[in-house]
Amino acid sequence: MYTIGIDVGGTNLKAGLVNETFDIVATKKMPLVWESPEKFAEDLCVLATGLVEENGISREEVAYIGMGVPGVVDVKRGMIVKTVNIPIRNVPVAELIHRVWEIPVFLGNDADCAALGEFYHFEKKDIESLILVTLGTGVGTGLIFNGKIHCGINGCAGEGGHMVIVSGGDLCTCGRRGCWERYASANGLIRLTKAAMEENRQSVMWSLADGSLDKVDGRTAFNAAREGDAAAKAVVDQYLTYLAEGLTNLINLLQPEVICIGGGVSNEADEALLFPLRGKVEEMRYDKDAQVHTQIVKASLGNDAGIIGAALLGRE
Repeated sequence: MYTIGIDVGGTNLKAGLVNETFDIVATKKMPLVWESPEKFAEDLCVLATGLVEENGISREEVAYIGMGVPGVVDVKRGMIVKTVNIPIRNVPVAELIHRVWEIPVFLGNDADCAALGEFYHFEKKDIESLILVTLGTGVGTGLIFNGKIHCGINGCAGEGGHMVIVSGGDLCTCGRRGCWERYASANGLIRLTKAAMEENRQSVMWSLADGSLDKVDGRTAFNAAREGDAAAKAVVDQYLTYLAEGLTNLINLLQPEVICIGGGVSNEADEALLFPLRGKVEEMRYDKDAQVHTQIVKASLGNDAGIIGAALLGRE
C-alpha cells in the first residue's frame, strides 16, 4: 500500500507518493491559487489523483492522504483553522475532499510533519523523542515524543520560535518582543549582518554583497568570516549564541534525544555552524554532568521531510 503526503506551501502544493518504507517514489506539484474552500479541495484532489494515475497506481492502493499545513489544524475534525500567509480560515478540508474521493484524510502542522519525517528516517531507529528546528524566514519547531507528534490541547504546541530569549527585544510578528525567531532565523541573521556592515564600512561583507545591503543573504557573514573578516566573525558568533540560547532552552525543558537543525542556514559547513553551536550549547546546558546528552545534528531530508511526514500522519 501507498500513502500520499501533501505539503501546502505559500505558493505551491506539493504531493508525494510514499511507499511502506517511508520513501518518496514520485512527486507532483501545482501552484496554490486560493479562490474558495471548495476550489482548494478540488485542486488537492486533482493533484493527488493525478499523482496516482501518472504512476499506474489504482486509488485502492492508496491507504490515505496526509497533509502538512503552515498554520493551526484541528486534527480531530479534519479542519484547517488558520494558515500563515494564505487566507484560509476554518476550512473543513477533509469533508470537502470526501465529496470527490472517499479516502481517509489526516492533517498536521507543516513543522510537525517535517519533524515526523526526520524521526522516521533518523539513522538510529531506537529513539523515541526528536525536535526539528527549521531556520528559515522564521524559526519553526516540531516536537516528537514517544514516537508521536506533540501538538498540545489546541494544535498550537511546538511554537519554539516564539519563546523570548531577549527580554524587551525586537518586536515579533506574534506581538511579543525578543522572540527566538527574531534573532535565530535566516532573516534574523540577515538583519544582524546588515547592522554590522553599516558599522564596518571596510568589511569584506560589502564586497561579497556587491556593495548593496539589498544583496545580503544568510551566507554573507559566514562567507566573509571564512575570509578572516573580523566583523563577519563577530556576526557569526553572535548569531550562533542566539541560536544556542533557544536550543538550550528546549533541551533544559524537554530533554529530547535528538535535535535536528534544518532550513537554509543548516547548509553551512559543520566547522562553521554545527561544531561551534554544539560547543556553545554544552557551555549553557543545565545537564552538563549527565551521562547522556541530547544529540544536535543536521536534518537529513531537506524539502522532502514535510511530504514524508504528512504521508506518515495516518500511522499515528
